[in-house]
Amino acid sequence: MYFMALATDYDGTLAEDGMVRSETLEALKRLKETGRKLLLVTGRELPDLKRVFPNMDLFDKVVVENGALLYTPETEEEKPIAPAPPPEFVERLRQKGVDNISVGRSIVATWEPHQTAALEAINELGLELEIIFNKGAVMILPTGVNKATGLKAALKEMQLSFLNVVAVGDAENDHALLRMCGCGAAVSNALPALKETADLALEGARGEGVEELIAEIVERDYSFCPNPRHQVPIGEDHRGPVDIGPLDVLLIAGSSGIGKSTLATALSEGMRERRFQFCVFDPEGDYEDLEGAVSVGNGSTTPTDSQVLEILANPDDNVVVSALGFELKERPSFFAKLMPGLSTLRARTGRPHWLIIDEAHHLMPAARDSASLALSDDISGTIMITVHPDAVSPRALSAVTAVVALGPSAREVIETFCRAVGEAPPAGLDQLHQEDEVLFWRRATGEPVQRIRAEKPKQVRKRHTRKYAEGHLGEDASFYFRGAQNKMNLRAHNLIIFLQIAEGIDDETWEHHLRAGDYSKWFGERIGDAELAQEAAGIEEDRSLSPAESRKKLAESVRRRYTAPASEKD
Repeated sequence: MYFMALATDYDGTLAEDGMVRSETLEALKRLKETGRKLLLVTGRELPDLKRVFPNMDLFDKVVVENGALLYTPETEEEKPIAPAPPPEFVERLRQKGVDNISVGRSIVATWEPHQTAALEAINELGLELEIIFNKGAVMILPTGVNKATGLKAALKEMQLSFLNVVAVGDAENDHALLRMCGCGAAVSNALPALKETADLALEGARGEGVEELIAEIVERDYSFCPNPRHQVPIGEDHRGPVDIGPLDVLLIAGSSGIGKSTLATALSEGMRERRFQFCVFDPEGDYEDLEGAVSVGNGSTTPTDSQVLEILANPDDNVVVSALGFELKERPSFFAKLMPGLSTLRARTGRPHWLIIDEAHHLMPAARDSASLALSDDISGTIMITVHPDAVSPRALSAVTAVVALGPSAREVIETFCRAVGEAPPAGLDQLHQEDEVLFWRRATGEPVQRIRAEKPKQVRKRHTRKYAEGHLGEDASFYFRGAQNKMNLRAHNLIIFLQIAEGIDDETWEHHLRAGDYSKWFGERIGDAELAQEAAGIEEDRSLSPAESRKKLAESVRRRYTAPASEKD
Protein backbone atom coordinates (compact mmCIF):
# COMPACT_ATOMS: atom_id res chain seq x y z
CA MET A 1 0.00 0.00 0.00
CA TYR A 2 1.52 3.32 -1.11
CA PHE A 3 -1.11 5.97 -0.45
CA MET A 4 -1.61 5.79 3.31
CA ALA A 5 -3.92 8.74 3.96
CA LEU A 6 -6.55 11.05 2.49
CA ALA A 7 -6.57 14.76 3.36
CA THR A 8 -9.79 16.50 2.39
CA ASP A 9 -11.15 20.01 2.50
CA TYR A 10 -14.61 20.45 4.04
CA ASP A 11 -16.83 23.10 2.45
CA GLY A 12 -17.35 22.59 -1.27
CA THR A 13 -15.40 19.34 -1.20
CA LEU A 14 -16.57 16.93 1.47
CA ALA A 15 -19.68 18.96 2.28
CA GLU A 16 -22.36 20.84 0.39
CA ASP A 17 -23.98 23.73 2.24
CA GLY A 18 -22.19 22.52 5.36
CA MET A 19 -23.66 18.99 5.23
CA VAL A 20 -21.97 15.69 4.30
CA ARG A 21 -23.89 13.02 2.38
CA SER A 22 -24.44 9.65 4.08
CA GLU A 23 -22.88 7.98 1.01
CA THR A 24 -19.75 10.06 1.51
CA LEU A 25 -19.56 9.08 5.17
CA GLU A 26 -19.80 5.42 4.20
CA ALA A 27 -17.00 5.88 1.68
CA LEU A 28 -14.81 7.44 4.38
CA LYS A 29 -15.49 4.46 6.63
CA ARG A 30 -14.52 2.06 3.82
CA LEU A 31 -11.23 3.87 3.38
CA LYS A 32 -10.46 3.64 7.12
CA GLU A 33 -11.19 -0.10 7.04
CA THR A 34 -8.25 -0.53 4.65
CA GLY A 35 -5.92 0.76 7.37
CA ARG A 36 -5.51 4.21 5.85
CA LYS A 37 -5.77 7.45 7.79
CA LEU A 38 -8.19 10.36 7.35
CA LEU A 39 -7.36 14.03 7.78
CA LEU A 40 -9.74 16.95 7.54
CA VAL A 41 -8.17 20.27 6.51
CA THR A 42 -10.46 23.28 6.57
CA GLY A 43 -10.61 27.04 6.94
CA ARG A 44 -13.45 26.76 9.47
CA GLU A 45 -12.97 27.44 13.16
CA LEU A 46 -13.25 24.44 15.47
CA PRO A 47 -16.47 25.33 17.37
CA ASP A 48 -18.24 26.02 14.09
CA LEU A 49 -17.01 22.76 12.57
CA LYS A 50 -18.15 20.76 15.58
CA ARG A 51 -21.57 22.34 15.27
CA VAL A 52 -22.11 21.43 11.61
CA PHE A 53 -20.18 18.13 11.41
CA PRO A 54 -20.96 15.61 14.17
CA ASN A 55 -18.93 12.86 12.45
CA MET A 56 -15.52 14.36 13.10
CA ASP A 57 -14.51 11.27 15.06
CA LEU A 58 -14.07 9.51 11.71
CA PHE A 59 -10.92 11.55 11.24
CA ASP A 60 -7.54 10.87 12.80
CA LYS A 61 -6.51 14.53 12.68
CA VAL A 62 -8.37 17.74 11.91
CA VAL A 63 -6.59 20.89 10.78
CA VAL A 64 -8.77 23.98 11.26
CA GLU A 65 -8.38 27.74 10.79
CA ASN A 66 -6.67 27.13 7.46
CA GLY A 67 -3.65 25.49 9.06
CA ALA A 68 -3.37 27.37 12.33
CA LEU A 69 -4.87 24.84 14.79
CA LEU A 70 -4.51 21.06 15.03
CA TYR A 71 -7.26 19.00 16.64
CA THR A 72 -7.24 15.29 17.54
CA PRO A 73 -10.85 13.99 17.77
CA GLU A 74 -9.93 10.86 19.74
CA THR A 75 -8.41 12.83 22.62
CA GLU A 76 -10.04 16.24 21.92
CA GLU A 77 -6.57 17.78 22.19
CA GLU A 78 -6.19 21.19 20.59
CA LYS A 79 -2.71 22.26 19.49
CA PRO A 80 -2.16 25.81 18.19
CA ILE A 81 0.33 25.95 15.35
CA ALA A 82 0.32 29.73 14.97
CA PRO A 83 0.13 32.68 17.40
CA ALA A 84 -3.09 34.41 18.42
CA PRO A 85 -4.25 37.35 16.27
CA PRO A 86 -3.03 40.77 17.44
CA PRO A 87 -5.90 42.52 19.29
CA GLU A 88 -4.92 45.87 17.75
CA PHE A 89 -5.45 44.38 14.29
CA VAL A 90 -9.01 43.29 15.08
CA GLU A 91 -9.73 46.69 16.62
CA ARG A 92 -8.31 48.49 13.58
CA LEU A 93 -10.59 46.46 11.30
CA ARG A 94 -13.62 47.51 13.34
CA GLN A 95 -12.47 51.13 13.20
CA LYS A 96 -12.50 50.78 9.43
CA GLY A 97 -16.11 49.65 9.46
CA VAL A 98 -15.53 45.92 9.11
CA ASP A 99 -18.22 44.53 11.39
CA ASN A 100 -18.58 41.03 9.93
CA ILE A 101 -15.53 39.58 11.69
CA SER A 102 -14.85 36.15 13.18
CA VAL A 103 -11.83 35.75 15.44
CA GLY A 104 -10.43 32.28 16.11
CA ARG A 105 -7.40 31.00 17.98
CA SER A 106 -5.21 32.45 15.24
CA ILE A 107 -7.38 33.28 12.27
CA VAL A 108 -9.31 36.49 11.64
CA ALA A 109 -12.01 35.94 9.03
CA THR A 110 -14.35 38.21 7.14
CA TRP A 111 -15.79 38.47 3.63
CA GLU A 112 -15.06 40.29 0.40
CA PRO A 113 -14.72 43.21 -0.24
CA HIS A 114 -13.13 43.76 3.20
CA GLN A 115 -9.74 42.51 1.99
CA THR A 116 -8.85 46.11 1.15
CA ALA A 117 -9.46 47.25 4.72
CA ALA A 118 -7.55 44.22 6.03
CA LEU A 119 -4.54 45.01 3.85
CA GLU A 120 -4.58 48.64 4.95
CA ALA A 121 -4.67 47.60 8.62
CA ILE A 122 -1.78 45.17 8.12
CA ASN A 123 0.34 47.87 6.50
CA GLU A 124 -0.57 50.55 9.02
CA LEU A 125 0.32 48.36 11.98
CA GLY A 126 3.38 46.78 10.33
CA LEU A 127 2.19 43.24 11.03
CA GLU A 128 3.47 39.97 9.50
CA LEU A 129 0.06 38.81 8.35
CA GLU A 130 -1.21 37.66 4.99
CA ILE A 131 -4.61 37.38 3.34
CA ILE A 132 -5.90 34.08 1.95
CA PHE A 133 -9.08 33.81 -0.13
CA ASN A 134 -11.66 31.06 -0.18
CA LYS A 135 -14.54 31.61 -2.61
CA GLY A 136 -15.53 34.98 -1.16
CA ALA A 137 -14.21 34.41 2.33
CA VAL A 138 -11.24 36.52 3.45
CA MET A 139 -8.92 34.86 5.97
CA ILE A 140 -6.06 36.70 7.66
CA LEU A 141 -3.31 34.59 9.19
CA PRO A 142 0.34 34.89 10.22
CA THR A 143 2.63 34.88 7.21
CA GLY A 144 3.44 31.36 6.01
CA VAL A 145 0.50 29.65 7.70
CA ASN A 146 -1.70 27.71 5.29
CA LYS A 147 -3.31 24.33 4.85
CA ALA A 148 -0.04 22.76 3.74
CA THR A 149 1.82 23.84 6.89
CA GLY A 150 -1.05 22.66 9.05
CA LEU A 151 -1.12 19.29 7.32
CA LYS A 152 2.64 19.01 7.70
CA ALA A 153 2.28 19.41 11.48
CA ALA A 154 -0.43 16.74 11.55
CA LEU A 155 1.62 14.31 9.47
CA LYS A 156 4.63 14.80 11.73
CA GLU A 157 2.61 13.61 14.71
CA MET A 158 1.36 10.64 12.66
CA GLN A 159 4.86 9.83 11.34
CA LEU A 160 3.59 10.00 7.78
CA SER A 161 5.24 11.45 4.69
CA PHE A 162 3.29 13.91 2.53
CA LEU A 163 4.30 11.77 -0.46
CA ASN A 164 1.96 9.04 0.81
CA VAL A 165 -1.04 11.38 1.10
CA VAL A 166 -3.80 12.11 -1.41
CA ALA A 167 -5.35 15.56 -1.00
CA VAL A 168 -8.61 16.87 -2.44
CA GLY A 169 -10.07 20.38 -2.50
CA ASP A 170 -12.07 22.96 -4.43
CA ALA A 171 -10.92 26.54 -3.75
CA GLU A 172 -8.06 29.07 -3.70
CA ASN A 173 -6.84 28.09 -0.26
CA ASP A 174 -6.30 24.48 -1.40
CA HIS A 175 -3.45 25.17 -3.84
CA ALA A 176 -0.64 24.69 -1.30
CA LEU A 177 -2.33 21.56 0.06
CA LEU A 178 -2.59 19.88 -3.35
CA ARG A 179 0.91 20.88 -4.40
CA MET A 180 2.48 19.44 -1.27
CA CYS A 181 0.87 16.00 -1.30
CA GLY A 182 1.80 12.95 -3.31
CA CYS A 183 -1.39 13.25 -5.32
CA GLY A 184 -3.65 16.28 -5.53
CA ALA A 185 -7.23 15.97 -6.75
CA ALA A 186 -9.89 18.58 -7.49
CA VAL A 187 -13.63 17.92 -7.36
CA SER A 188 -15.56 18.92 -10.52
CA ASN A 189 -16.98 22.07 -8.86
CA ALA A 190 -13.44 23.29 -8.05
CA LEU A 191 -12.15 26.56 -9.40
CA PRO A 192 -10.48 26.20 -12.83
CA ALA A 193 -7.15 27.38 -11.42
CA LEU A 194 -7.20 24.61 -8.80
CA LYS A 195 -7.90 22.01 -11.47
CA GLU A 196 -4.75 23.22 -13.20
CA THR A 197 -2.82 22.68 -9.98
CA ALA A 198 -4.28 19.22 -9.35
CA ASP A 199 -2.81 15.98 -10.65
CA LEU A 200 -6.32 14.64 -11.11
CA ALA A 201 -9.65 16.32 -11.99
CA LEU A 202 -12.55 14.28 -10.63
CA GLU A 203 -15.84 13.86 -12.49
CA GLY A 204 -18.00 14.11 -9.38
CA ALA A 205 -18.84 17.31 -7.51
CA ARG A 206 -18.29 17.73 -3.77
CA GLY A 207 -19.06 14.52 -1.85
CA GLU A 208 -19.62 12.48 -5.00
CA GLY A 209 -16.16 13.46 -6.17
CA VAL A 210 -14.65 12.40 -2.84
CA GLU A 211 -16.48 9.07 -3.12
CA GLU A 212 -15.05 8.63 -6.61
CA LEU A 213 -11.57 9.40 -5.31
CA ILE A 214 -11.85 6.95 -2.41
CA ALA A 215 -12.94 4.17 -4.76
CA GLU A 216 -9.84 4.76 -6.89
CA ILE A 217 -7.53 4.74 -3.87
CA VAL A 218 -9.01 1.51 -2.49
CA GLU A 219 -9.06 -0.31 -5.82
CA ARG A 220 -5.86 0.91 -7.46
CA ASP A 221 -3.71 2.64 -4.81
CA TYR A 222 -0.70 4.31 -6.46
CA SER A 223 -1.67 3.24 -9.98
CA PHE A 224 -4.65 5.58 -10.22
CA CYS A 225 -2.54 8.74 -9.89
CA PRO A 226 1.00 8.29 -11.20
CA ASN A 227 2.88 11.51 -10.65
CA PRO A 228 6.32 12.29 -12.14
CA ARG A 229 7.51 13.47 -8.73
CA HIS A 230 7.39 9.84 -7.56
CA GLN A 231 9.76 8.67 -10.30
CA VAL A 232 13.50 8.38 -9.63
CA PRO A 233 15.73 8.92 -12.70
CA ILE A 234 18.08 6.06 -13.43
CA GLY A 235 19.49 7.34 -16.73
CA GLU A 236 18.45 8.18 -20.27
CA ASP A 237 18.44 6.62 -23.71
CA HIS A 238 17.96 8.10 -27.18
CA ARG A 239 14.25 8.63 -26.42
CA GLY A 240 14.73 10.51 -23.16
CA PRO A 241 14.76 9.88 -19.39
CA VAL A 242 14.47 6.39 -17.93
CA ASP A 243 13.22 6.05 -14.37
CA ILE A 244 11.86 3.75 -11.70
CA GLY A 245 8.82 4.22 -9.46
CA PRO A 246 7.43 3.16 -6.09
CA LEU A 247 6.16 -0.19 -7.35
CA ASP A 248 9.51 -1.26 -8.78
CA VAL A 249 12.01 -3.79 -7.49
CA LEU A 250 15.32 -2.99 -9.19
CA LEU A 251 18.30 -5.32 -9.54
CA ILE A 252 21.68 -3.65 -10.18
CA ALA A 253 24.28 -6.24 -11.14
CA GLY A 254 27.76 -6.42 -12.61
CA SER A 255 31.32 -7.32 -11.76
CA SER A 256 33.23 -5.72 -8.88
CA GLY A 257 34.46 -2.14 -9.24
CA ILE A 258 32.27 -1.43 -12.25
CA GLY A 259 30.14 1.37 -10.74
CA LYS A 260 27.23 -0.31 -9.00
CA SER A 261 27.55 1.69 -5.77
CA THR A 262 28.16 4.85 -7.82
CA LEU A 263 24.80 4.35 -9.53
CA ALA A 264 23.18 3.61 -6.17
CA THR A 265 24.61 6.87 -4.81
CA ALA A 266 23.13 8.76 -7.78
CA LEU A 267 19.77 7.11 -7.13
CA SER A 268 19.92 8.13 -3.46
CA GLU A 269 20.40 11.73 -4.62
CA GLY A 270 17.29 11.49 -6.77
CA MET A 271 15.39 10.11 -3.80
CA ARG A 272 16.51 12.97 -1.56
CA GLU A 273 15.53 15.57 -4.16
CA ARG A 274 12.03 14.10 -4.22
CA ARG A 275 11.91 13.78 -0.41
CA PHE A 276 11.77 9.99 -0.45
CA GLN A 277 13.02 8.29 2.67
CA PHE A 278 15.58 5.54 2.09
CA CYS A 279 17.39 2.90 4.10
CA VAL A 280 20.70 1.55 2.80
CA PHE A 281 22.08 -1.83 3.90
CA ASP A 282 25.83 -1.49 3.61
CA PRO A 283 27.85 -4.68 4.21
CA GLU A 284 31.11 -3.32 2.83
CA GLY A 285 31.25 0.27 4.10
CA ASP A 286 30.72 1.81 0.65
CA TYR A 287 28.09 4.27 1.91
CA GLU A 288 29.35 5.23 5.35
CA ASP A 289 29.61 8.89 4.31
CA LEU A 290 26.57 9.08 2.06
CA GLU A 291 25.23 12.63 2.14
CA GLY A 292 21.82 13.14 3.68
CA ALA A 293 21.88 9.92 5.69
CA VAL A 294 22.71 8.93 9.27
CA SER A 295 25.14 6.02 9.53
CA VAL A 296 24.53 3.33 12.15
CA GLY A 297 27.30 0.87 12.94
CA ASN A 298 30.86 0.57 11.65
CA GLY A 299 33.73 -1.86 11.59
CA SER A 300 33.90 -2.06 15.38
CA THR A 301 30.27 -1.44 16.38
CA THR A 302 27.26 -3.41 15.21
CA PRO A 303 23.93 -1.62 14.69
CA THR A 304 20.72 -2.66 16.40
CA ASP A 305 17.26 -2.83 14.91
CA SER A 306 15.97 -0.35 17.51
CA GLN A 307 18.59 2.23 16.44
CA VAL A 308 17.58 1.93 12.80
CA LEU A 309 13.85 2.12 13.48
CA GLU A 310 14.29 5.08 15.82
CA ILE A 311 15.97 7.07 13.05
CA LEU A 312 13.39 6.05 10.47
CA ALA A 313 10.56 7.17 12.76
CA ASN A 314 11.22 10.67 11.42
CA PRO A 315 10.15 10.80 7.73
CA ASP A 316 12.86 13.39 7.03
CA ASP A 317 15.74 11.11 8.11
CA ASN A 318 17.54 8.53 5.98
CA VAL A 319 19.80 5.82 7.34
CA VAL A 320 22.80 3.76 6.26
CA VAL A 321 23.00 0.47 8.16
CA SER A 322 26.59 -0.79 8.24
CA ALA A 323 27.07 -4.53 8.63
CA LEU A 324 30.87 -4.29 8.68
CA GLY A 325 30.93 -5.23 12.36
CA PHE A 326 29.28 -8.58 11.65
CA GLU A 327 31.03 -11.68 10.43
CA LEU A 328 29.97 -12.68 6.92
CA LYS A 329 27.94 -15.61 8.20
CA GLU A 330 26.12 -13.36 10.74
CA ARG A 331 24.84 -10.85 8.20
CA PRO A 332 21.77 -12.74 6.92
CA SER A 333 20.56 -13.24 10.49
CA PHE A 334 20.97 -9.53 11.28
CA PHE A 335 19.11 -8.64 8.09
CA ALA A 336 16.33 -11.10 8.95
CA LYS A 337 16.06 -9.67 12.46
CA LEU A 338 15.62 -6.13 11.15
CA MET A 339 13.21 -6.89 8.30
CA PRO A 340 10.03 -7.52 10.38
CA GLY A 341 10.33 -4.10 12.02
CA LEU A 342 10.93 -2.45 8.67
CA SER A 343 8.03 -4.31 7.09
CA THR A 344 5.73 -3.24 9.92
CA LEU A 345 6.83 0.38 9.55
CA ARG A 346 6.27 0.25 5.79
CA ALA A 347 2.83 -1.33 6.22
CA ARG A 348 1.84 1.39 8.69
CA THR A 349 3.39 4.45 7.07
CA GLY A 350 4.46 3.51 3.53
CA ARG A 351 8.11 4.24 4.33
CA PRO A 352 11.01 4.05 4.11
CA HIS A 353 10.01 4.50 0.51
CA TRP A 354 13.14 2.75 -0.75
CA LEU A 355 15.35 -0.03 0.60
CA ILE A 356 18.80 -0.17 -1.01
CA ILE A 357 20.41 -3.55 -0.30
CA ASP A 358 24.05 -3.73 -1.37
CA GLU A 359 25.82 -7.08 -1.60
CA ALA A 360 22.36 -8.64 -1.67
CA HIS A 361 23.88 -12.12 -2.06
CA HIS A 362 25.40 -11.67 1.42
CA LEU A 363 22.25 -10.43 3.13
CA MET A 364 19.68 -12.43 1.15
CA PRO A 365 21.56 -15.57 0.07
CA ALA A 366 19.88 -18.17 -2.10
CA ALA A 367 21.09 -20.83 0.33
CA ARG A 368 18.62 -19.65 2.97
CA ASP A 369 14.91 -20.24 2.63
CA SER A 370 12.66 -17.19 2.26
CA ALA A 371 11.01 -17.71 5.65
CA SER A 372 14.32 -17.42 7.49
CA LEU A 373 15.05 -14.17 5.63
CA ALA A 374 11.75 -12.71 6.92
CA LEU A 375 10.91 -11.14 3.56
CA SER A 376 7.48 -9.55 3.33
CA ASP A 377 5.05 -10.44 0.55
CA ASP A 378 5.52 -7.00 -1.00
CA ILE A 379 9.07 -5.75 -1.45
CA SER A 380 8.28 -2.98 -3.90
CA GLY A 381 10.48 0.08 -3.53
CA THR A 382 13.59 -2.10 -3.20
CA ILE A 383 16.95 -1.92 -4.97
CA MET A 384 19.18 -4.99 -4.75
CA ILE A 385 22.85 -4.72 -5.74
CA THR A 386 25.00 -7.76 -6.37
CA VAL A 387 27.88 -9.32 -8.27
CA HIS A 388 26.10 -12.66 -8.36
CA PRO A 389 22.38 -12.49 -9.26
CA ASP A 390 22.03 -16.27 -9.07
CA ALA A 391 23.27 -16.23 -5.45
CA VAL A 392 20.37 -14.04 -4.29
CA SER A 393 17.18 -15.43 -2.72
CA PRO A 394 14.92 -16.81 -5.49
CA ARG A 395 11.90 -15.22 -3.84
CA ALA A 396 13.54 -11.80 -3.96
CA LEU A 397 14.59 -12.31 -7.59
CA SER A 398 11.07 -13.30 -8.59
CA ALA A 399 9.83 -9.86 -7.48
CA VAL A 400 12.31 -7.96 -9.69
CA THR A 401 10.59 -5.61 -12.15
CA ALA A 402 13.68 -4.06 -13.74
CA VAL A 403 17.36 -4.90 -14.17
CA VAL A 404 20.43 -2.71 -14.70
CA ALA A 405 23.47 -4.63 -15.90
CA LEU A 406 26.86 -2.90 -15.90
CA GLY A 407 30.25 -3.60 -17.39
CA PRO A 408 31.64 -5.74 -20.19
CA SER A 409 29.72 -8.77 -18.91
CA ALA A 410 26.36 -6.97 -18.82
CA ARG A 411 24.80 -9.40 -21.27
CA GLU A 412 25.90 -12.40 -19.21
CA VAL A 413 24.49 -10.73 -16.08
CA ILE A 414 20.98 -10.59 -17.56
CA GLU A 415 21.29 -14.15 -18.90
CA THR A 416 22.34 -15.34 -15.43
CA PHE A 417 19.37 -13.58 -13.88
CA CYS A 418 16.99 -15.15 -16.40
CA ARG A 419 18.33 -18.64 -15.69
CA ALA A 420 17.87 -18.03 -11.95
CA VAL A 421 14.19 -17.07 -12.39
CA GLY A 422 13.54 -19.69 -15.08
CA GLU A 423 12.65 -17.54 -18.06
CA ALA A 424 14.02 -16.82 -21.50
CA PRO A 425 16.40 -13.87 -21.98
CA PRO A 426 14.76 -10.74 -23.39
CA ALA A 427 15.17 -9.37 -26.89
CA GLY A 428 17.90 -6.82 -27.51
CA LEU A 429 20.74 -8.54 -25.69
CA ASP A 430 22.71 -8.87 -28.90
CA GLN A 431 23.01 -5.09 -29.28
CA LEU A 432 26.45 -3.76 -28.55
CA HIS A 433 26.66 -1.02 -25.95
CA GLN A 434 29.29 1.65 -25.61
CA GLU A 435 31.63 1.93 -22.66
CA ASP A 436 29.56 4.67 -20.99
CA GLU A 437 26.30 2.75 -21.39
CA VAL A 438 24.59 0.08 -19.29
CA LEU A 439 21.84 -2.36 -20.15
CA PHE A 440 18.39 -1.66 -18.72
CA TRP A 441 15.55 -4.15 -18.94
CA ARG A 442 11.98 -3.53 -17.80
CA ARG A 443 11.18 -7.10 -16.97
CA ALA A 444 7.68 -6.24 -15.71
CA THR A 445 6.55 -5.00 -19.13
CA GLY A 446 8.50 -7.43 -21.28
CA GLU A 447 10.14 -4.65 -23.28
CA PRO A 448 13.42 -5.30 -25.10
CA VAL A 449 16.66 -4.40 -23.38
CA GLN A 450 17.59 -0.71 -23.61
CA ARG A 451 21.05 0.81 -23.75
CA ILE A 452 21.10 3.79 -21.39
CA ARG A 453 23.57 6.24 -19.95
CA ALA A 454 23.21 5.85 -16.20
CA GLU A 455 22.84 8.74 -13.79
CA LYS A 456 26.05 10.03 -12.22
CA PRO A 457 26.25 11.28 -8.63
CA LYS A 458 26.15 15.05 -8.36
CA GLN A 459 27.59 15.10 -4.87
CA VAL A 460 31.24 15.74 -4.41
CA ARG A 461 32.21 14.33 -1.04
CA LYS A 462 33.38 17.70 0.17
CA ARG A 463 33.70 16.46 3.73
CA HIS A 464 36.74 14.54 2.58
CA THR A 465 38.23 17.10 0.23
CA ARG A 466 40.40 19.40 2.26
CA LYS A 467 40.46 22.14 -0.34
CA TYR A 468 37.60 24.03 1.26
CA ALA A 469 38.18 22.88 4.82
CA GLU A 470 41.91 23.46 5.17
CA GLY A 471 43.15 24.78 1.82
CA HIS A 472 43.93 28.31 0.75
CA LEU A 473 41.14 29.94 -1.25
CA GLY A 474 41.98 32.96 -3.37
CA GLU A 475 41.07 36.47 -2.36
CA ASP A 476 37.96 36.52 -4.54
CA ALA A 477 36.70 33.25 -3.03
CA SER A 478 37.49 34.07 0.61
CA PHE A 479 34.99 35.34 3.16
CA TYR A 480 35.57 38.74 4.73
CA PHE A 481 34.19 39.69 8.13
CA ARG A 482 33.83 43.45 7.69
CA GLY A 483 30.83 44.30 9.86
CA ALA A 484 28.68 47.41 9.64
CA GLN A 485 30.36 50.41 7.96
CA ASN A 486 33.33 48.13 7.08
CA LYS A 487 34.81 48.52 10.57
CA MET A 488 37.09 45.53 10.07
CA ASN A 489 38.55 43.34 7.33
CA LEU A 490 39.14 39.82 8.61
CA ARG A 491 39.72 37.32 5.81
CA ALA A 492 38.76 33.64 6.07
CA HIS A 493 40.53 31.72 3.31
CA ASN A 494 38.99 28.36 4.22
CA LEU A 495 36.20 26.95 6.34
CA ILE A 496 38.35 26.17 9.37
CA ILE A 497 39.58 29.78 9.52
CA PHE A 498 36.00 30.94 8.95
CA LEU A 499 34.85 29.04 12.04
CA GLN A 500 37.76 30.28 14.12
CA ILE A 501 37.08 33.93 13.26
CA ALA A 502 33.34 33.42 13.76
CA GLU A 503 33.96 32.25 17.32
CA GLY A 504 35.98 35.35 18.18
CA ILE A 505 34.19 38.27 16.55
CA ASP A 506 31.67 40.40 18.42
CA ASP A 507 27.94 39.69 18.25
CA GLU A 508 27.19 42.86 16.29
CA THR A 509 29.53 41.88 13.44
CA TRP A 510 28.30 38.29 13.46
CA GLU A 511 24.67 39.34 13.24
CA HIS A 512 25.41 41.99 10.60
CA HIS A 513 26.50 39.28 8.16
CA LEU A 514 23.88 36.82 9.42
CA ARG A 515 20.94 39.12 8.73
CA ALA A 516 22.40 40.13 5.37
CA GLY A 517 22.47 36.47 4.31
CA ASP A 518 26.20 36.71 3.64
CA TYR A 519 27.05 33.26 5.00
CA SER A 520 24.60 31.32 2.85
CA LYS A 521 25.61 33.40 -0.16
CA TRP A 522 29.30 32.50 0.36
CA PHE A 523 28.58 28.82 0.85
CA GLY A 524 26.49 28.73 -2.31
CA GLU A 525 28.46 30.98 -4.67
CA ARG A 526 32.07 30.48 -3.52
CA ILE A 527 32.14 27.10 -1.79
CA GLY A 528 29.67 25.74 -4.32
CA ASP A 529 27.64 23.79 -1.77
CA ALA A 530 23.94 24.40 -2.36
CA GLU A 531 22.82 22.18 0.51
CA LEU A 532 25.04 23.89 3.05
CA ALA A 533 23.83 27.24 1.70
CA GLN A 534 20.24 26.13 2.25
CA GLU A 535 20.98 25.05 5.83
CA ALA A 536 22.70 28.37 6.49
CA ALA A 537 19.77 30.31 5.01
CA GLY A 538 17.44 28.58 7.44
CA ILE A 539 19.64 29.65 10.34
CA GLU A 540 19.86 33.20 9.00
CA GLU A 541 16.07 33.44 8.78
CA ASP A 542 15.42 32.10 12.28
CA ARG A 543 15.26 35.29 14.32
CA SER A 544 14.50 33.37 17.51
CA LEU A 545 18.15 32.29 17.73
CA SER A 546 20.59 34.20 19.89
CA PRO A 547 24.02 35.04 18.39
CA ALA A 548 25.55 32.16 20.35
CA GLU A 549 22.90 29.73 19.14
CA SER A 550 23.17 30.76 15.49
CA ARG A 551 27.00 30.48 15.64
CA LYS A 552 26.72 27.01 17.11
CA LYS A 553 24.18 25.79 14.54
CA LEU A 554 26.16 27.15 11.61
CA ALA A 555 29.40 25.65 12.92
CA GLU A 556 27.70 22.28 13.35
CA SER A 557 26.47 22.38 9.75
CA VAL A 558 29.95 23.12 8.42
CA ARG A 559 31.75 20.55 10.57
CA ARG A 560 29.21 17.84 9.79
CA ARG A 561 29.88 18.19 6.07
CA TYR A 562 33.56 19.05 5.86
CA THR A 563 35.54 17.81 8.80
CA ALA A 564 34.54 14.12 8.96
CA PRO A 565 37.53 11.74 8.82
CA ALA A 566 38.78 11.00 5.34
CA SER A 567 38.33 7.47 4.04
CA GLU A 568 40.96 5.42 2.26
CA LYS A 569 38.98 5.59 -0.99
CA ASP A 570 39.39 9.33 -1.13
